[in-house]
Amino acid sequence: MLFLIAMILLSYLLGSMPTSIIASKLLKGIDIREHGSGNAGATNVFRVMGWKAGLAVLLIDIAKGFIPTIAFYKIGMKGVDWPIINLQILAGISAIFGHIWTIFAGFKGGKGVGTGAGMLIGLAPFAVVVGLIVFIIVVAISRFISLGSIIASLSVPVTIIFQNKGLEASFPLQLFILSLFVPALIIYTHRKNIQRLLKGEESKFQFGKRK
Repeated sequence: MLFLIAMILLSYLLGSMPTSIIASKLLKGIDIREHGSGNAGATNVFRVMGWKAGLAVLLIDIAKGFIPTIAFYKIGMKGVDWPIINLQILAGISAIFGHIWTIFAGFKGGKGVGTGAGMLIGLAPFAVVVGLIVFIIVVAISRFISLGSIIASLSVPVTIIFQNKGLEASFPLQLFILSLFVPALIIYTHRKNIQRLLKGEESKFQFGKRK
């Protein structure tokens, strides 16, 4: 059982690494939480520091979800005799929780999109590809990153159902449940964005504004 706890803690701590805060202080000498939307996530880095810094932060955030899902679960295997998919999901979710509620920044982190995508890349890569396409289309049309993130997350369970039925791929029940949990979590972390969208107060993403 100690190995299972170690897996959860390691995954949480990796997810907790405040990428955007570290990047903003190292590259610009600022605290990203004091600029733009005030959120400690990759989108705010894109807005405030430009696409290069934003992309770097996003890729690291994705890795924070991907690495525990494909590697850290092996630690948990030493402690419990669970199906591998259960351990992978537990490790991935621990990383997502760490990103959203980071211990290194007063339990206030990002919104879990990048880290959640990283976990799903390790478990359902095709669904992530579809989600990315949906995200790009929605953001290109609306210019709302939040709306793109929400709709892209909702496309994940739809894609998995399609793969299961239309393409006759076989997915464990746990993965389908996870595909419902992830968009629910993304909607929760974007609840303020949803309120602003409904009021017409959400900020639009400006393409090509910074280098």
